[in-house]
Amino acid sequence: MKNAIAIIPARGGSKRIPRKNIKLFQGKPLIAYSIQTALTSKLFNRVIVSTDDAEIAKIAQEYGAEVPFMRSNKLADDFSSSGDVVADAIKKLQEMGEKLEYVCTLYATAPFIQEKYLKEGLSKLQNSDARMAFSVTSMPFPIQRTFKITPNERCQMFTPHNFLSRSQDLEEAYQDAGQFYWEKVQQEVKDITFGSESIPIVLPRYLVQDIDTPEDWEIAEILYEVLEKKALV
Repeated sequence: MKNAIAIIPARGGSKRIPRKNIKLFQGKPLIAYSIQTALTSKLFNRVIVSTDDAEIAKIAQEYGAEVPFMRSNKLADDFSSSGDVVADAIKKLQEMGEKLEYVCTLYATAPFIQEKYLKEGLSKLQNSDARMAFSVTSMPFPIQRTFKITPNERCQMFTPHNFLSRSQDLEEAYQDAGQFYWEKVQQEVKDITFGSESIPIVLPRYLVQDIDTPEDWEIAEILYEVLEKKALV
């Protein structure tokens, strides 16, 4: 696939799980899973890691990714979005003479990522007038029956009229799976949106796990072990 580049944002300042992007997950640095899947998919002519951290850069290169530039400190704080980071990387690549048609943002924290869904995302995007294609999964519980806990520690439903509704009668809802985001490169790079310009690539829920806290990490490792035994990862 020509003119398609993978960009993996990976800053060094993870707070809740220190050094998360390169912490060993089932024997390999977490970022290695995204790098290796991108390389073996043969979809990209370059796999690039955007990082502000020398150790992350070194490990990324050891697993076959490129680090043609280091990310600036202003894009490495808690308030910088992945959209800002990818836009910066695209700009730098274009300034270096790279001609881009498609860019795929891959998260460094996605050990369950699979080639077939990456390929499905690109194929559907190429054959549409959409601007993006990204990974999603279904919600495990009807959002219409969710509630919040009030300041006085009581419950309050967001949509009380759905209290007596059966789950099977409620419309299914989906969430961002946080694995990959294909985008057609345009003059103006926009933030990721969940609107009509985006194609959802639906993943089974067993391949989706946020890794934001130590508890998330433990769950992800247990899930990975189970899926590996069943040859599902």
